[in-house]
Amino acid sequence: MDQLYTAAATEIDKLPLYSADQVFSECRCAVVVAPHPDDESLGCGGAIALLRQSDIPVQILVVSDGTGSHPNSRRYPPSQLRHLREQETRLAAKRLGVDAQAITFWRWPDKAVPGLGTQDFIIAVDQGRRYLRRHSPALLFVPWRGDQHCDHRAAWQIIQACLQDWSHPPRQVAYAVWGSRSAGLPLLPPGETGWRLDIRSVEEIKRWAIAAHRSQTTLLIDDDPNGFCLTPDMLANLIQPWETYLDVTDKR
Repeated sequence: MDQLYTAAATEIDKLPLYSADQVFSECRCAVVVAPHPDDESLGCGGAIALLRQSDIPVQILVVSDGTGSHPNSRRYPPSQLRHLREQETRLAAKRLGVDAQAITFWRWPDKAVPGLGTQDFIIAVDQGRRYLRRHSPALLFVPWRGDQHCDHRAAWQIIQACLQDWSHPPRQVAYAVWGSRSAGLPLLPPGETGWRLDIRSVEEIKRWAIAAHRSQTTLLIDDDPNGFCLTPDMLANLIQPWETYLDVTDKR
């Protein structure tokens, strides 16, 4: 994906900057699709906090179980790591203003979320159709189709397949967590259009929510030398006074 970032790409800080009132004025209900536990906070934490401050309902759908972050930990084998990461997600959501009852965990295996052409893709799409019909969001936050993680791209594919037969699909906006290997989206990739959401008033709330994901931001799990941890530089790239969103047209 590195070739997407060319010298001609638009700098993110030059994109239009919109307030929550400008973006969410007609929103009745929003759904945030998070490929992993923590993507909801990393990618959309500011938007979630702003929506909830306006009393707009937010549902969070966590697609994978997140157990791939520390595959060799003995203290946190997959079942315990899944439990920990779901606890962290509930705490992060609470800090953003979302009740635990509004979070759904699909628990597909981390790094094996079924993408287009895989054996379980139809099952995941059917699951997604039922979920989206039940909540009927006016606004849908989806992972960017080009994010540099297979689960993010698979989650995008699932949601797009879910919406193919909708006569009036919800508005979709895409967010990038792994747009670059250092996290975030430093440049607007060619062929994409986007804008920024002003989250200055809730930036610290977003930071507080991300901090709830201690397994991903600290050395809480220290018995796996290959375990994942967001570095300070990565967090700095993902926590800005704004969040960047890409417009979703018909790219299915």
